[in-house]
Amino acid sequence: MTPLIRFASVSLSFGDQKILHEADFALESGERVCLIGRNGSGKSSTLKLITGELEPDDGKIERPSRLRSSILDQNLAAESQVTARAFVVAGLAEQLDRLQKYAELTEVAKVDRARLRELEVLEREIVAGGGWSLDAQVDSIMSQLALPCDKQMNELSGGWRRRVALARALVSNPELLLLDEPTNHLDISTIEWLEEKVRTYPGAVLFVTHDRSFVERIATRIVDIDRGQLRSWPGGYLDYVRRKHKANVDEDVSNRELDKKLAEEEAWVRQGVKARSHRNEGRVRALYVLREQRAARIARPRTARIHINESDESSGRKVIDARNITHGYGGNVLLKDFSVRVMRGDRIGIIGNNGVGKSTLLRILLGEITPDKGSVKLGTNLQVGYFDQLRRELDTTKTVAETIGEGRDYISLDGRKKHVIAYLTDFLFSAKRARTPIAALSGGERNRVILAKLFTRSANLLVLDEPTNDLDVETLEALERRLADYSGTLIVVSHDRHFLDEVVTSVLVFEADGRVKKHAGGYSDWARRGRALAVGEELDPVQPATPVQAIDAKPPPQTKLSYKLKRELDGLPDVIERLESEIAAAHAEISTSGFYAQSHEVTRTRLAALADAEQRLAAAMSRWAELESESRRITADRERES
Repeated sequence: MTPLIRFASVSLSFGDQKILHEADFALESGERVCLIGRNGSGKSSTLKLITGELEPDDGKIERPSRLRSSILDQNLAAESQVTARAFVVAGLAEQLDRLQKYAELTEVAKVDRARLRELEVLEREIVAGGGWSLDAQVDSIMSQLALPCDKQMNELSGGWRRRVALARALVSNPELLLLDEPTNHLDISTIEWLEEKVRTYPGAVLFVTHDRSFVERIATRIVDIDRGQLRSWPGGYLDYVRRKHKANVDEDVSNRELDKKLAEEEAWVRQGVKARSHRNEGRVRALYVLREQRAARIARPRTARIHINESDESSGRKVIDARNITHGYGGNVLLKDFSVRVMRGDRIGIIGNNGVGKSTLLRILLGEITPDKGSVKLGTNLQVGYFDQLRRELDTTKTVAETIGEGRDYISLDGRKKHVIAYLTDFLFSAKRARTPIAALSGGERNRVILAKLFTRSANLLVLDEPTNDLDVETLEALERRLADYSGTLIVVSHDRHFLDEVVTSVLVFEADGRVKKHAGGYSDWARRGRALAVGEELDPVQPATPVQAIDAKPPPQTKLSYKLKRELDGLPDVIERLESEIAAAHAEISTSGFYAQSHEVTRTRLAALADAEQRLAAAMSRWAELESESRRITADRERES
């Protein structure tokens, strides 16, 4: 089969930054390939090479002369007075040209029979592109995505403009569909709709995304931009992680062997050889080869190392107590009789479609917004780190280092001083990039700046509103590992299902009619029990468009508890044992003859501590029983399937 796209020794650089170096790559029809790489590695540039927007410095890119392709750009569609329908119709520009050429060629072919062959080719292209009824194509895709035809782009939220741009990319039925971060700004229902659409897409799909659940569900192959090369890994994301780890281990072993061999030969040549035999000259030549191999080696870039400046002081046991909250805008009820108690150490995810009020709920819980009805009480000794607030306050005129250091060269981390540049290298900023103005950074780099800034501040309550947008997979995994060890309280809003599974132990889910319910576990735990997300109303409170409904397909069967839940289950017996010892000691103290002879304040404090310990023990026992039951159920399901 002839590839749709072929790279032959393609090189591309921007100044002294090498993006690709003699890279080879091929993409065939029917493939669904994910392009992976850290921020700035050249993923978007590779897509632009394919579309012809960029030309390579060296090498050759082969593509059919009449390839039908379209691209969903990473950036949001601009706000303008163009209607949503007109914006989607623009995706049919090439099809309109074909129809016009067909009409003109039909007249010519009536007198010039030699042009009939050309007419047949053009007709096949028109049929492949959707046929003659352009209105029907537009109506179909806009109906599937429930888009508001007559709304202008400047009247739509970011999520809705993203869906309009997605419709524009899909409407022409291209042979090659290019998607650059397609899940950004989309809610979970739309992401699931897109997964099903791409999974059954008849053409080739090349996409860039940080959404690992999306990759695992649809990718047939992963291509990794690694030190200027395009390395191919068959299978989904989990296969990629396993094989890439093995390749890195093998590379390290090979490098050590080469270094050892080179050291031995260098020692030999320094000793000198009195009589240069033919064999010895060959050994010298082999040494030169080893030196060249060592000089050509490109070290793997350093991994992200994220540090969170945790507060030295714990918050009170009750962090947030919200009771009977009702709130809305313009007659649209977002929350109705919602109550929740957030306790110290809780790890809560918030799930819902665009427009249901996730960010509003966060701001109500933090006291930034006063609800229409109900009350919110914040606990004592709270030190809050709020991701979205820093996003709003980001000064784009300052450099990265100025933003983090606030004019100082050193920052304090757990009582120790660290240079701002050294701290930023942990977040994958080079010294040169650390001195770059915020305005010149990509979306992913800006998110890394916000995280780096947030984590310099002492916090015992972290509130993260969509922290994963535009982050590369490597930074995401480093963030997950660090949050898993975070001892404070965590509240996260995210549409990244894998991220939620790794970092939270319960979820608040927006359902119908302003109801928000709490469920144990992460996203997958909730999804297995069946779910119904509420419809958001971002367009017009009077006449909202109906968003895409969640796909009814069953999620892939779970083969084990998520890492976070397994870790929690393993730790609960120790917690229970410690609480039982604490309660036994308290009972022993209370039973002594002189206990009640103490002051009322002392006895009241000891009795309150005993009651608190007993409540925590009951909660821990209940949680252990819940997780143990879930683990046994998963094991039984797996055994039945096998």
